[in-house]
Amino acid sequence: MNLALFDLDHTLLPLDSDHAWGQFTVELGWRDAAVFAKANDAFYEQYKAGTLDINTYVRFGTQSLRDLGDNGAELAAAAHQQFMAQVITPAIRPQAVALLDKHRAAGDDIVLVTATNAFITAPIAKAFGVEHLIAVDLVLDARGVPTGDILGTPSFREGKVARVEQWLTSRNTSWTDVGHIFFYSDSINDLPLLERASHPVATNPDDKLKVIATERGWPVLDLFND
Repeated sequence: MNLALFDLDHTLLPLDSDHAWGQFTVELGWRDAAVFAKANDAFYEQYKAGTLDINTYVRFGTQSLRDLGDNGAELAAAAHQQFMAQVITPAIRPQAVALLDKHRAAGDDIVLVTATNAFITAPIAKAFGVEHLIAVDLVLDARGVPTGDILGTPSFREGKVARVEQWLTSRNTSWTDVGHIFFYSDSINDLPLLERASHPVATNPDDKLKVIATERGWPVLDLFND
């Protein structure tokens, strides 16, 4: 058994799906444009700097869903279909699909491991044809609307390692049972899982990760420029 683990945002997608969803809710009129954009951009800069508090961000990012009222789950689902059609599907590049197909052809188990919440990413994983998704799980209220709290361990930084371990355990296996472990990521936030993988690949890396990858001799893949 070999594993091919993939980050999502700026790795398989040339955008940040969480940030893009936030901007999309502004376009829908769910949030005040100026106030939301300022806060959303600030959180994104914290993420890139490796200083993001994931719990605070998730409460912020899901606020618009809580404000939708009793039929919020239905409105959110419909909006996400529109988001997929207008934002995500046009951003799926042949290079990313080809990389996934290469691992499928090799018989590798493919897992999407992302710090973006499952509400946003489950349809994206499906669009890529990836069955296994590890994402930030959200606590839902009786209406099926996020409360703003995270369920279990968030798949963020060291949490990605823990969540992959949980996923392996759920399949009655462990790290030592896996042959090759590939992990593709753009972000310094993913250094713990990159270090755990036998085949780390810095993919469209941010400046901090590119320095580390160069120092350690890791492959650097510019997926959207080749």
